[in-house]
Amino acid sequence: MRGLHTYLFGTPGAPEVLALHGLTGHGRRWEALGNDQLSDTRLIAPDLRGHGRSPWSPPWGLDTHVSDLIRVLDEHATGPVVVVAHSYGGAIALHLARAVPDRIRGIVLLDPAIGLDPENMGRIAELTVAHPDYTDIAEARSEKVHNSWADVPTEALDVDLAEHLVELKGGRVGWRMSIPAVVASFGELARDFVLPPAGTPTVLVQGLRVQPPYVTPEFRAALAEHLGDYLTIVDLDCGHMVAHARPDDVATLVRTLL
Repeated sequence: MRGLHTYLFGTPGAPEVLALHGLTGHGRRWEALGNDQLSDTRLIAPDLRGHGRSPWSPPWGLDTHVSDLIRVLDEHATGPVVVVAHSYGGAIALHLARAVPDRIRGIVLLDPAIGLDPENMGRIAELTVAHPDYTDIAEARSEKVHNSWADVPTEALDVDLAEHLVELKGGRVGWRMSIPAVVASFGELARDFVLPPAGTPTVLVQGLRVQPPYVTPEFRAALAEHLGDYLTIVDLDCGHMVAHARPDDVATLVRTLL
């Protein structure tokens, strides 16, 4: 099977950053950051399995994501990378770091979604099955604006709609992703959280406007106890789409680990 569709932004030969999007996202969400604030790095940004232009075939679990990303590192990275990971990408990043610790220089977790309430994840999965698409672009835009994209600049939302929203049979529109893959992944979000290897420089960013929070107090406390001085915690006054709402801050945090 072919590997993940992977975007490369920034400067060839520069320090390398592996950028992982969240559930329902895609690799091009890192384009502005990679070509602007982090243009002096080499940003490696795959579409995760089941998303964008990567293969949509199962299995869709965390183990498969890790195997896919090791292949991405084999193909595109020349040495250890800093991983910047959003939401479900944060859960994947932690599993990747445990699998290949020698290939991970550090991790920046942007409002990671991991170890979440199983009942809530089940309800969201059921809603995704019942309402997988939209009547038109206006409805899709409204859903974003009134939820996690509320503080994202309009131009960034326009770029995402142009890239990620596709026309479906019957004239409706939906995101360029596999609904079965996304539904299966909500189950993965309910798995117990894991921690990176001891001594892994890690930055945890929590978006304070996210209610209820994706970053649970239990995960935050466990990470602090496990990593000690190797952990930096940053609370930002923003919603869930941290890299879009606060790109300068994210770039600064990534550079602390390069």
